[in-house]
Amino acid sequence: MQKNETAIVTIEDIGVNGEGIGKVDGYTLFIKDAVIGDVVEAKVMKAKKNYGYARLMKIITPSKDRVTPVCTFARKCGGCQIQEMSYEQQLQFKHNKVRGNLERIGGFSPELLEKIMEPVVGMEEPFHYRNKAQFPFGTDKEGNPITGFYAGRTHDIIANTDCALGVAVNKEILEKTLSFMKKYQIPSYDENTGKGLIRHALIRYGFTTKEIMVCYVINGKHIPHVEELVETLRELEGMTSITFSSNTKRTNVIMGDSYEIIWGQGYITDYIGDVKYQISPLSFYQVNPVQTDKLYGLALEYADLKGNETVWDLYCGIGTISLFLAQKAKKVYGVEIIPQAIEDAKRNAAINGFENAEFYVGKAEEILPKYYEEYAKTHDGERAHADVIVVDPPRKGCDEILLHTMTEMQPDKIVYVSCDSATLARDLKILCERGYCLERVRAVDQFPMSVHIETVVLLSQQKPDDTIEIDLDLDELDATSAELKATYQEIKDYVLKEFGLKVSSLYISQVKRKCGIEVGENYNLPKSENARVPQCPKEKEEAIKAALEYFAMI
Repeated sequence: MQKNETAIVTIEDIGVNGEGIGKVDGYTLFIKDAVIGDVVEAKVMKAKKNYGYARLMKIITPSKDRVTPVCTFARKCGGCQIQEMSYEQQLQFKHNKVRGNLERIGGFSPELLEKIMEPVVGMEEPFHYRNKAQFPFGTDKEGNPITGFYAGRTHDIIANTDCALGVAVNKEILEKTLSFMKKYQIPSYDENTGKGLIRHALIRYGFTTKEIMVCYVINGKHIPHVEELVETLRELEGMTSITFSSNTKRTNVIMGDSYEIIWGQGYITDYIGDVKYQISPLSFYQVNPVQTDKLYGLALEYADLKGNETVWDLYCGIGTISLFLAQKAKKVYGVEIIPQAIEDAKRNAAINGFENAEFYVGKAEEILPKYYEEYAKTHDGERAHADVIVVDPPRKGCDEILLHTMTEMQPDKIVYVSCDSATLARDLKILCERGYCLERVRAVDQFPMSVHIETVVLLSQQKPDDTIEIDLDLDELDATSAELKATYQEIKDYVLKEFGLKVSSLYISQVKRKCGIEVGENYNLPKSENARVPQCPKEKEEAIKAALEYFAMI
């Protein structure tokens, strides 16, 4: 298709930025504001060779799942990409998104995923769930200060103090702030000139404690007449912390490197389950406490701790998952690159009375391999071992050297918490190639009205001594003739075609041995005596056996 062409398109999927996806004669179009099931008229605005971006001109037949958005700014704002889709369809879309990535990127079979994927954990009330919001400030055409959210893919501020995803007190705080700025003619920051004072307001709210934090990000060192601002904010019940963070850099990064207390204390407290956390302006803390309780509860359930386990929690942040695990584990080690987060984690462990949690500052892909190497040096070559490893990486997923070290430590279970199912699928493929098998998968809708989804996965170690019991009549088995019936490549091709699985010659030889078929004496033996040989996962073993049956080898 060419630019400015129009077409009738049926929307079949949603893209990573919330655009509707449809095809016209095999040509893919991304169409903002369209939802799955819509039939729309769209105009091509940008055309590439195999795909293009189009503008929604008219909805010809609305999807049965299309709804009226709660927020009047839903189309303009970049925060809620799919508010016009029913919540039930949002959950189905997210389930399919995770499943599709596991199939396409991870190489896991539809049959396996059908058995192990559990329903998405949704919310009863998918609005007003955010305990944190960051509001940029700007200036309207009349010169008045405004705040709200950026329009999609721009830094144009949509003036709105009443976000449908935030808590009610946000509106009061923002309107008090705007009145104060207008009264004393305190200017909003201008990204184009680098002038102006108030850049952002960060608001945090404790759902359990009802404590409120306000942190102003400013292009300077102080706020004029700040005493009056404090006085008006203190009128709000629950106000606990008023701070500012200086950021004078010409950057899109919101917060400065530190913060100073204007009034009250430098943190608020809140609970996830029975664990208490102190949260500062710079702390990472999940924005949806209702779903976080469910998310971490699933991680704890998957870990299935009995009380004697050693657990590593990688990318631990302020220790949110670590302390959940410390309730049941013998020892928990947390790793996080941000020093401030580790200080928060140690403090959170102390205020909850946990003495079995220890924390390291640094990159997980450096800390764990170094620990593994040092342990061997100080323990006469003995390998460091973890009973359970929990990993909750950023969107880019895990470094491959970290994945290798994790498997070398041979934990019985790996619990992977992910905010990006594409990098999750990539990493799971590596872990399963190194001796682990997928046991359980469940998505948790941490961000209703957006395309984002959290996923919790359980992997278990495929034990080297795992065996299967088979009945063989050795009198009828001619190993030599059986070996001639199909080559390794023919078996690989059959398994790929029939099951969508890639299998190695090593796995084929392992299954052949289990079935009593002779293979070369030195075939695929490890290069060193102490090398750990990956064992064929159960799913692939069954597929290889089916191939052997097909070729009449068993």
